[in-house]
Amino acid sequence: MFGNGSVTVAVDDVSLSIDEDESSITTVAGESGSGKTTLARLLLGSHVPNAGRMLYRGKDFTRLTRRERRNFRREIQPIFQDPFESYNPFYKVDHVLDEPIKNFRLASSASEKQQMIEDALEMVGLVPEETLGRFPHQLSGGQRQRVMVARALLLKPRVILADEPVSMVDASLRATILDSIRRLNRDLGISVIYITHDLTTAYQISDNIMVMYRGTVVEAGTVDAVIPDPQHPYTKLLIESIPQPDPKNRWGSEPPQQNWDTSDLQITGCRFADRCPAVMDRCQDTKPAQYLINDHQLTACLLHEENGEMTDTDITSTFQTEKETIKAIPANS
Repeated sequence: MFGNGSVTVAVDDVSLSIDEDESSITTVAGESGSGKTTLARLLLGSHVPNAGRMLYRGKDFTRLTRRERRNFRREIQPIFQDPFESYNPFYKVDHVLDEPIKNFRLASSASEKQQMIEDALEMVGLVPEETLGRFPHQLSGGQRQRVMVARALLLKPRVILADEPVSMVDASLRATILDSIRRLNRDLGISVIYITHDLTTAYQISDNIMVMYRGTVVEAGTVDAVIPDPQHPYTKLLIESIPQPDPKNRWGSEPPQQNWDTSDLQITGCRFADRCPAVMDRCQDTKPAQYLINDHQLTACLLHEENGEMTDTDITSTFQTEKETIKAIPANS
């Protein structure tokens, strides 16, 4: 009824697998419109892909039984971006902690439930006596977000999906929340998928990273390989956009920017061609494959096609960490 009838592909040829026997923190990074939030909704089961499949314990998600879906909802827990909209202002914060215990019948008595809640709060650095019994507006944004982390912990999840969890929190509190998320992985063995546009925090807490642009993965690997030495032009621009203290910078001065004409753009080749400072003629109509840069890094850029197109097995090997954990790769087209 509305619009021009065109279809936007928010996530295209992206494959991400999680090994429940191991754990790590994998960042999905990209600017607004890159498809990272749509990917998060797919992983939570709130969206169903119209191409490809989503498997849970080897079974197609669309064929899960009611009991299997219930287990899925328990094992994959989200931490959302906005710590303010996660609460009903008419209820005390106790309500958001009571609810999952009640819904999943996790406690057999009131005392057991209370102990579970207090343990979860302490695990994220909150004092139960100073947190319980309060309304949301009586807590800071950082405290509210940590309560939501505690809520996820109550269900003993296998995976936590954190979608921009610190973007709306005061800078002074970000380190505390990020440390709580890191402890979930290191101390409890919970895998974390950290979705962000902030490569600084990604580098601080992640083992692996996949960089998305217009629904595709343009670079992937361990953070120690990708962040210090990015190979895709888009990743380079993301890293260069990180503010750096420079005495030569003055108020009102801006770095030189390149002009890109995106009119009449038809995406048949590389999706970054309209913005790429290293664009070649063939980038407009040739879709890049994935090329291995080293043992822990791959990129989808024709500048590296001399490396040869990689197989799925080669791509997953780039995500080796100390614990050989999450493998997040762009599927071969």
